[in-house]
Amino acid sequence: MDFSISRRRMVEQHIKSRGVRDPQVLDAMLQVPRHLFVEEALRDQAYSDFPLPIGHRQTISQPYMVAVMTEALRLKGGEKVLEIGTGSGYQAAVLSRIAGRVYTVERIAELARRARRVLDQIGCTNVNIKVTDGTFGWEEEQPFDGILVTAGAPSIPQSYLRQLAPGGRLVIPVGSLGSQTLMRVTHASPGRFDEERLLDCRFVPLIGRNGWQNEDY
Repeated sequence: MDFSISRRRMVEQHIKSRGVRDPQVLDAMLQVPRHLFVEEALRDQAYSDFPLPIGHRQTISQPYMVAVMTEALRLKGGEKVLEIGTGSGYQAAVLSRIAGRVYTVERIAELARRARRVLDQIGCTNVNIKVTDGTFGWEEEQPFDGILVTAGAPSIPQSYLRQLAPGGRLVIPVGSLGSQTLMRVTHASPGRFDEERLLDCRFVPLIGRNGWQNEDY
């Protein structure tokens, strides 16, 4: 089945019409086949603007939120980006169409394996996946020009700030288990991080040593 018309409609109706303007983001959303990142039984819903379950109490984010978060990183092209929470792999695929190299961390091994298969299938050779506690970031590969977190944190882990390059941006949902605010944190100068509140949102919790504990969830 040809999903290209559905993908174009998704970008026009759910993303561009709601204020996302970065041409690189819009082009990436047009390129990446979202239907391959969901279960076959849900593929007819892949280009609707809502999250879908991917197993293990995780979801693939709604397309609009993926676009908003990607645009918030203000990528120019060729950057080194860290994603926390690989999930289905869809957000990493979108980032890979703009960034030079994407490093993505997932705590659930089965999701990481599934994401790797789909990413390989569509030719995302510039994406590296690691299975570990994502709240620590990816120390060995720092610094990053951008860090994008696809799960809600109770507060901003210091590990992310330490791994952010000068001028780099961190995009992360912060708040309670039931409701968060999407924040953009810019590494403005040594020791100085400027925070912006972007919009209200709701994500699955960021589980790990520097996030929510399993018992909290």
